[in-house]
Amino acid sequence: MAKCRITVLETQFNEKLAQEYGVENFGPCPFHKVGQVFGAGYVKPEGFCDEAWKCIQHYVFAIVHGAQGTFFRNQWVWQEGVAINSCNDGLRPVIFKVERIHKQKDIK
Repeated sequence: MAKCRITVLETQFNEKLAQEYGVENFGPCPFHKVGQVFGAGYVKPEGFCDEAWKCIQHYVFAIVHGAQGTFFRNQWVWQEGVAINSCNDGLRPVIFKVERIHKQKDIK
């Protein structure tokens, strides 16, 4: 069975909104940093944010189960077996690349 590699592509921080709505000492995502790589199959990888996992798990599920073609009828990401997703944190979203791999050594 194929596995997935999840790579943190970007972390964002909306300082204006954070100042208006965030709690005291609110800052960028404390869980993920650009360049982090996780291997995934059916379960959330160790050290992966629970909320971010909820946002991307259905893409991971589809990819590890061999989804063919591209998502959204070729109107999103052009690469087969790849999804670009973000977590749902509106103040400090993290952007992830989820991609199919075939060998465990390809995770990192």
